[in-house]
Amino acid sequence: MSKKIFRSIIAVAMVVLLASLFIASSFLYDYFNKSQVTQLKEELSLVATNVDKVGTEYFDNFDSSVFRFTLVSADGSVLYDSQAKAEDMENHLEREEIAEALENGNGSSARYSSTLTERTFYEATRLQNGNVLRISVSQVTVGALILGMLPAIVAIILISAVVALVLSHKMAKDIVKPLNELDLENPAENETYEELAPILTKLNKQHKQITRQVQELRQKSDEFEQITASMNEGLVLLDKKGMVLSINAAAKKLFSADETAVGRDFLTLDRSIDMSRAIEKALDGKRAEFREERNGREYQFVINRTESDGKTVGVVILCFDVTETAFAERNRKEFTANVSHELKTPLQSIIGSAELLENGLVKPEDTKRFVGNIKNEATRLVSLINDIIRLSQLDEDSEPATESVDLYDVANEVIEVLTVSAAKKQVEIHLNGESCVMNGIRRYLYEIIYNLCDNAIRYNKDGGKVTIDLKNKDGNIILSVSDTGIGIPAEQGLFQQRHRSGAGLRRAEPDRRYHHRYANKSYLKPAESNEPSSMDNKPYRTKANDRNGHG
Repeated sequence: MSKKIFRSIIAVAMVVLLASLFIASSFLYDYFNKSQVTQLKEELSLVATNVDKVGTEYFDNFDSSVFRFTLVSADGSVLYDSQAKAEDMENHLEREEIAEALENGNGSSARYSSTLTERTFYEATRLQNGNVLRISVSQVTVGALILGMLPAIVAIILISAVVALVLSHKMAKDIVKPLNELDLENPAENETYEELAPILTKLNKQHKQITRQVQELRQKSDEFEQITASMNEGLVLLDKKGMVLSINAAAKKLFSADETAVGRDFLTLDRSIDMSRAIEKALDGKRAEFREERNGREYQFVINRTESDGKTVGVVILCFDVTETAFAERNRKEFTANVSHELKTPLQSIIGSAELLENGLVKPEDTKRFVGNIKNEATRLVSLINDIIRLSQLDEDSEPATESVDLYDVANEVIEVLTVSAAKKQVEIHLNGESCVMNGIRRYLYEIIYNLCDNAIRYNKDGGKVTIDLKNKDGNIILSVSDTGIGIPAEQGLFQQRHRSGAGLRRAEPDRRYHHRYANKSYLKPAESNEPSSMDNKPYRTKANDRNGHG
């Protein structure tokens, strides 16, 4: 700031100095001109008096190195000139000052010579004998005058510049000193220029506001760090360029990172292709999710974008350890297979005994034994079913919470996954409709749509089509899946689905004994509705509307 003030003072001083020199030169030039004209008139009057007394003989001994005298007759002929031969000079009758003197007794004029850069003043008077005596003097122009004074002007400028530099430097320091000594931590306590009082008042208010906001941000930051540090799940925040903004302890352990990870490109911490694609997908505004084994454990990664004012500002990565969950799922599948086998064994025994009794192939004495066998196997079957019910009830207690799910996005994910299998059968999959958000469990909803579309592809004809229609009508979300298969018998058109209370749908498995074309529909409630959807606490059914597959 002091440099700007210093330069400003110097500039002002130089401008004022140059302007002063110009104005002074102009005044001096004008004064010099007036003085010279007055001197011309006095000199002319003196010489004219002597010429009237003595005549032209007066010029015989006359010597003037400053002024030029010319004697002109009444007809304009030059009789005498102090600096040139009279006989060589042209007639002067048309000269302004000569004509004016012949007429009025006195005349004057001034003429500028561009070649000589001079201006000549003329004064003329008429003598008693009728002749005209003229006096003239040449004067340099303002430019020439300034040029002649140039050494003096340069000297004045240099001296003034030195003085201005010294004084400007001191003045700049004196002006800036109170500003440099301002206590910005306590703006209201400063004693400085009165002109700064409004600014200091605003600074004081802003300082208090900023201090309060900084404290709030620090408190929120501490709370956020404490929360994320205690999380078992990994959490990573990235900006839109993929640079790490924050990473908690669980994520550091998972990605083998340290404190230096903040500010680095996340790809330097994790070079997984799936992760890179998921981040790109999230930046495009789409939720990304995948599973991957890391360090002998299975993790589920959920990647979503973060936004501000509707614009993407970054990405949040959540890492869940699903090793136990995956293990439980595998055990559940094994359990299901085992249960199926265990259920088939007593049923087959019951059916076999019943058929023998029905056909009269059992001896009377053996009837009681076969009836007892049926009873025992039925009791065993009931016991197995009771065990399954109890396990199901226990499993329901750990049901995951519902969330807001966009069925349109889920359907798109299903289409992406089934693209390869559809291409093998040359089946086209189309999604029609709009964004429909509901409350449910995403993976169960995904499984429903997946099974419907998978069956539609599997039991379709080569070159066929599968159409997913999704719409919101009268407060209900309608999801339908139709294909170009051969249809199923009307008596087999109803498919009962297994359901877990409040958890969404498990599966949609039609009877695989029939190749079919179907239009499956579900009436769902939007997420903002308080009414329960058909997904909650109600059996979900898929129905083939007719044999021709028109839904």
